[in-house]
Amino acid sequence: MTSIKARPISAEEFAPFGELLIPRDVPTRMINEGRCERHHALATVERFGGEAIISILRSEPASLPYSFALLERHPLGSQAFYPMGPDAWLSIVAPDDNGKPGAPIAFLVPAGVGINLHAGTWHGVLTPLDRAADFLVVDRTGEGVNLEEVAIAPVTVQA
Repeated sequence: MTSIKARPISAEEFAPFGELLIPRDVPTRMINEGRCERHHALATVERFGGEAIISILRSEPASLPYSFALLERHPLGSQAFYPMGPDAWLSIVAPDDNGKPGAPIAFLVPAGVGINLHAGTWHGVLTPLDRAADFLVVDRTGEGVNLEEVAIAPVTVQA
């Protein structure tokens, strides 16, 4: 079994897979009579002819070390996940290797930070750490096959 170490997430390291959803150091503009910071267009919804939808997913927790043997991707649309609770969570991604997932990378995502996965990015399942959590999800619905799942040799993520 392969073992990888979870690392803190950063915008630079995550860039090949998508964007971080976190307020900027300086808001894009102030709105609502100056009472509200707008951090505009943090990511783009890629939808290739489908509709953008908003959902809430409730996921069971995992603890580190965490083992997985499935990766998936959505070739027709991006997928954004934003935690609605106060806990850190795990994002597992992998580069594409000729249509199959390459070596997985595990990121520890702090509370209050979301991600937007580019269309076609291989990723693990939603993985809150230590207790169940709800996530606001923005993704695509519509015509076409937008889910590919691949069983892989088991990988264990260490803290």
